[in-house]
Amino acid sequence: MRITRALGAALLALGLAAGPAAADSSPSPGASADGDAPTQAGTSFRTATEIEQGQRATASGSTGDYLYWSFPADTGQRPTVKATVKLPATHGAETWQLDVYDGLRRRQACQYGAQTRTAAQGAASVELACVMRTVRGWSEPWADDPLPGTYYVRLTVVDLGAADLGQPVRAEVRVDAKDIGGAEAVDGSLGKPLVPGIAAKSARDGDGSKDAVLSSFGQDDGWSSGWWSDRWVWTGIGGVLAALAGIGGYALTRGSGRPSRVPPNG
Repeated sequence: MRITRALGAALLALGLAAGPAAADSSPSPGASADGDAPTQAGTSFRTATEIEQGQRATASGSTGDYLYWSFPADTGQRPTVKATVKLPATHGAETWQLDVYDGLRRRQACQYGAQTRTAAQGAASVELACVMRTVRGWSEPWADDPLPGTYYVRLTVVDLGAADLGQPVRAEVRVDAKDIGGAEAVDGSLGKPLVPGIAAKSARDGDGSKDAVLSSFGQDDGWSSGWWSDRWVWTGIGGVLAALAGIGGYALTRGSGRPSRVPPNG
């Protein structure tokens, strides 16, 4: 009996000691994986808030404000930008718009997605989306193709009643990217990615000056623009299959050899 009581007391003590430790190690009900996500937005291109792909950013503002975020995108990626605007309890019809600009501040077209939407009177929120074109490794100077570098997201209201101007709103933005690979690859590469401060950084290399803020933004292992892509693998496989098809076709059509020269018996 004494041994049983001693074992029970020891197990109870271990349970009490492990209880607080388990409680401390478990996440709190209000904890979030996006605890370090930005909670404000910039008001211009220069003050755009930096976010990473897969990160949810929030910001509070007023109708009529311009809200800006920036994110990196590399060669072979197809970014998708989604935004949700939570509207006040009472309001009239409002039209919101989501725009994406590249590092040269050229507006990028969306392949599909509701880039502009109108929230009906009294609607609780409005959702917008923009699926961009695949980022290319190289492009002609006159083209507006998406190139590797920094991209800017601008969210604002474009049509509303005068009575609704200045009402508080809350916005949520998230950027995700899908790796397309060689299906959309092109030959060539950029000398430098289109990010703010890259020219200043190149000019100051070696003098110990501080690097530009966004010159290596979001790319720990460097920008991947280059000549190689998995398109070369599929090109090689296609060449091998074409050669095998040519050999097979020749074997089927060459016949049994040279025809006999002996004239047939009349």
